[in-house]
Amino acid sequence: MKRFLCLICLAAALTVNNAVHSQGFLKKIKDKVNKAVDRAAGNEIEKKTGIPSNQETANNNNNSNSSSSGKPSNKGGGGLSNTEPPDVKAQMIEAETAHGAKNYSDARYSLQQALMGVELQLGRQILKSLPATIIAIPADTLQDKVMSTQWGWSNLSIQRAYKSGDKQLSITIGNAGIYAGMANMYFADASMMEAHGDKQNFKQVKVKGNKAIIQYQDSKGYTLIVSLGQSSMIVWECINFANEQEVMTAANGFDIDGIKKMLGEQ
Repeated sequence: MKRFLCLICLAAALTVNNAVHSQGFLKKIKDKVNKAVDRAAGNEIEKKTGIPSNQETANNNNNSNSSSSGKPSNKGGGGLSNTEPPDVKAQMIEAETAHGAKNYSDARYSLQQALMGVELQLGRQILKSLPATIIAIPADTLQDKVMSTQWGWSNLSIQRAYKSGDKQLSITIGNAGIYAGMANMYFADASMMEAHGDKQNFKQVKVKGNKAIIQYQDSKGYTLIVSLGQSSMIVWECINFANEQEVMTAANGFDIDGIKKMLGEQ
């Protein structure tokens, strides 16, 4: 009986193996037939349209991707034109006219625009006062920026970059809360680290008598922050400078007192 059962199991195994082999063989034949049909269809498409069949497939894929999102893909445009800073005098006249008509919303808007125009003029004046070169590194004036995103002296930012090879100094002069918060954080942390005597990657220094913080990171280089008043500061970012002394020498090349005066800081 046991021998009989063993023979039955062997026969079943052989049958399964043959079935699997037959399925694999049939799959190979089916794949070959499908490839032949696809090639024939592709040749017909190429004859009728002049477009290679692989290109036709790519176009179909692109169309399906575009239609699946429900939006066409943008293929170009003229961008935005440069806008001149607000005309301060014209905005003041508009504000007065709107106020006389009791249109206070328009009067407020015109006053905001006038203040923004004053900020941008101030920023350009400060840029003109900056040196053309610092420690023999020339200014890249094409990257000069003056930004005022709000009104009332709350977010004025002036930027200039000095470049020579892989050496770069970027200066940012700002009258904004974001800079003040960053400086306060640095000053607090530096005081704590000095009190505990830990190894420092930033410390307190002075630049032309002004309280400052200098920090070093391998990935960013040197960062020097000078506080000019309650909310104004100067930030220097120095990449590939040899040492701390070179950074301090560069910072001392700027007229900090003149910048403070133009910003109205004491």
